[in-house]
Amino acid sequence: MSSIPGITLNNGSVIPQLGFGVWQVPDEGAAAAVRTAIETGYRSIDTAAIYDNERGTGLGIQQAGVPREELFLTTKLWNSGTRDWSGQAGRDAVLREFDASLEKLGTDYVDLYLIHWPRPMHGSFGNIWAAFEELAASGRAKAVGVSNFGPAELTRLLENTSLVPALNQVELHPYFPQTELRAFHAEHGIATEAWSPLGQGGALLAESALVKVAEKHDRSVAQVVLRWHLQSGIIAIPKSVTPARIQQNFDVLGFELDAEDLAALDSVATGERIGPDPTGFDWN
Repeated sequence: MSSIPGITLNNGSVIPQLGFGVWQVPDEGAAAAVRTAIETGYRSIDTAAIYDNERGTGLGIQQAGVPREELFLTTKLWNSGTRDWSGQAGRDAVLREFDASLEKLGTDYVDLYLIHWPRPMHGSFGNIWAAFEELAASGRAKAVGVSNFGPAELTRLLENTSLVPALNQVELHPYFPQTELRAFHAEHGIATEAWSPLGQGGALLAESALVKVAEKHDRSVAQVVLRWHLQSGIIAIPKSVTPARIQQNFDVLGFELDAEDLAALDSVATGERIGPDPTGFDWN
């Protein structure tokens, strides 16, 4: 089995640099997909309350038969649990959401718990983070972090906490490489994790410059893009429900991109998102 390298988070936990995401996987299909991923060799599984597949994800983990302590499990607090609450009411609401996720996942802890979206127009994520600090102190969330935060939101958070987020999960792929944000993360000891690391397929995987790199290494374009993430120090969580593709995405250690290859991947950057802009995203 290939050994995926790990990234040491600022709390000392180690997260595999290549994980398996289950966004848009129906709950009834999540168990089989997660089981296949773990059997393939993945040891990091990423889900979220809003995905509505935590129960299937937990079942897949149980069916795979790998000891829980050998897996790195991430889930996220959805926006309905991040209203403009403060004080005791806000704390209790966050803890209820967290407990509900644990129950569905069939575990008594997660390795990483994330605020899914910052919703900066409400200014509530600081209050939410206080509850996250409590979860981290309890050990029920081994590490806590954020998702879709930009430098401005992270700065606001860091100005009011002593607990630096362990990780920020954001849209990131060769079209949208998040260079400025990655530099901010490096400065503050925050790991970078990419959702939609393959740019949701389609146009990115058909880019002629990337096709040439893939042909050079006798690999798929998806494998080349995932290799770019790994060599750039980014954690990637590709998603698939197709066993062959799950296995192919995991097979990214038998080759290395050279400087010319990396330049080719960098050359396709457009600076344009595929997903929503977090500064205006306010969906419950």
